Amino acid sequence: MKNSSLEASQKRMTILTYVVLILAALIMIFPFLWMILTSFKTVAESNAVDPVVIFPSAFRWENFRDAVTSLPFIKLYINTALMIFFRVLCAVAFSSMAGYAFAMLEFRGKKLLFGIVLVQMSLPSQIFIIPQYQMVAKMGMANSIFALVFPGIVSAFGVFFLRQTYMGIPKEIGEAAYLDGCNQWQTFYKVMFPLTGTSVAALTIFTAVFAYSDLMWPLVVNSDLNMMTLSSGLATLRGQFSTNFPVLMAGSLLAMLPMVILYLIFQRQFIEGIASTGGK
Repeated sequence: MKNSSLEASQKRMTILTYVVLILAALIMIFPFLWMILTSFKTVAESNAVDPVVIFPSAFRWENFRDAVTSLPFIKLYINTALMIFFRVLCAVAFSSMAGYAFAMLEFRGKKLLFGIVLVQMSLPSQIFIIPQYQMVAKMGMANSIFALVFPGIVSAFGVFFLRQTYMGIPKEIGEAAYLDGCNQWQTFYKVMFPLTGTSVAALTIFTAVFAYSDLMWPLVVNSDLNMMTLSSGLATLRGQFSTNFPVLMAGSLLAMLPMVILYLIFQRQFIEGIASTGGK
């Protein structure tokens, strides 16, 4: 009797768990579904409040045509791809070297410099926008790909993250490489760096996602529509007094397609990279 009651209790808990997870999944996916449905509506249907129009009366594909004609999507795709590529490249290269130095080397001012990295991580990124813009403007590099990449040349999060990774690698491995004749640079890129593949993949994913969703900096530093990214370009579709939400949602759907496709292709690496940040 006790076993049957225990099994019945476990089944109820399992059913309750699945119900809660399904409800949570529906809540999370609802904005995405609403965006898709709104992209096919008329302006009147998208603004209707009483009653709210959930399904469009007819699927209006011309909203996508209007979105494509309103924005130079090819240029926006290229700008976004270049920004993500160079930000990932800089984050991996510089964060790996800095993380290795903070974890494995001893030098004067090490604690002070790493404390500055931690302070930068704790501060909101918005306070750096004005000084970063002044630096880019004085270099005469506004409205350029370099301006989009500039804030991501060095990643405080990447330095901290890879430092923790290198600290988890036994120092005896580096010492063995030194005894075999490797100098410090060879020890880094031939021995230690290859051991951080999973963490580098996770950093790549985080950097790419953060760069793709960055809105404020591209809007501030690049005023030319042809030099904007997808997120900042879509922001120009929002009017001051009224907004064509169907066209805006259609443009948003077109903008997110590349990231969705990449996730579907590399979802295993994405999940493994995220999971690797949960433990040492």
